[in-house]
Amino acid sequence: MPRTAAFFDLDKTVIAKSSTLTFSKSFYQGGLINRRAALRTAYTQFVFLAGGADHDQMERMRKYLSAMCRGWNVQQVKEIVAETLHDLIDPIIYDEAASLIEEHHVAGRDVVIVSTSGAEVVEPIGELLGADRVVATRMVVGDDGCFTGEVEYYAYGPTKAEAVKELAVSEGYDLERCYAYSDSATDIPMLEAVGRPHAVNPDRALRREAIARGWPVLDFNHPVRLKQRLSVPPRPALVAAAAIGAAAATAGLVWYASRRRSAAS
Repeated sequence: MPRTAAFFDLDKTVIAKSSTLTFSKSFYQGGLINRRAALRTAYTQFVFLAGGADHDQMERMRKYLSAMCRGWNVQQVKEIVAETLHDLIDPIIYDEAASLIEEHHVAGRDVVIVSTSGAEVVEPIGELLGADRVVATRMVVGDDGCFTGEVEYYAYGPTKAEAVKELAVSEGYDLERCYAYSDSATDIPMLEAVGRPHAVNPDRALRREAIARGWPVLDFNHPVRLKQRLSVPPRPALVAAAAIGAAAATAGLVWYASRRRSAAS
C-alpha cells in the first residue's frame, strides 16, 4: 500500500495561540526585544486570536517579525525556546489535536507539521508533539550566527501546498488518501492538495469554503498539558505489542490444533 500522511497547520489548529508570538515574553526576558516590542507583539497576538489573519495581516506580521529578529543570535533563540517550551507550549496544545495525532500514528500515517512560524520555534514543538517531519519558515543566518532579517523560505499559502506535494514525491505519499488540517483560508491550497481536508476552528472565509465543498469542520477548544492526558504507547511500542499479540495468537492456534489432533488419535 502507498504511504500516507496527515498534514497539520500549527497555530490555532494544534495549539491555541501563535507559536512565534507566544515566546515574546521569553525573548524580552532574554534581552532580544525591548518592552515596546514585547507590548506590540502581545497586541499582535490578541488581534491574531480575535479575528484570525488574512493575507494582508500575515504580510504585515511577516515584515514586522523579520525586522524584529534582525541581529538575533540563532543559538540564543534556540536556547530560550528549549528552556521555555514546556512552560509555554505544553499548556496550549489542543487535546483534540493531540488525539488526532495519536490516531494517525496508530493507523501508520506520518504526521507532518506545516507552519508559517520559524523553524527554530516549530521544530522543537514538532518534536514535543511526536511529529515525523516539520515544514517551517527559514530565516537567512549570517556568518556571525545571527539572523540577517531576510527570509530564505516562507512556508505560507501556495508554498505550503508545494511543500506537501514535494514530500509526497520524496516520501511516496498517496495524496488522495492523505489528511490535512488548518484554521485559515490562506491554507486552502494545502487543503486542496489532499483527498481528506479538514477545517479546524476555521476563520469565516475558510468556514464558507469548507461548507461549500463539503469539507468536515472541526471545533477544538480544550487545551491540555500532554502529561495530563492518558499516555499512549509510542509507535515502536505499539508495533511491538502488535507483534507480541500476533505471536501469542499463533501459539494459541498451534496449541489448540495439537490438542485436537491428540484427542482424535
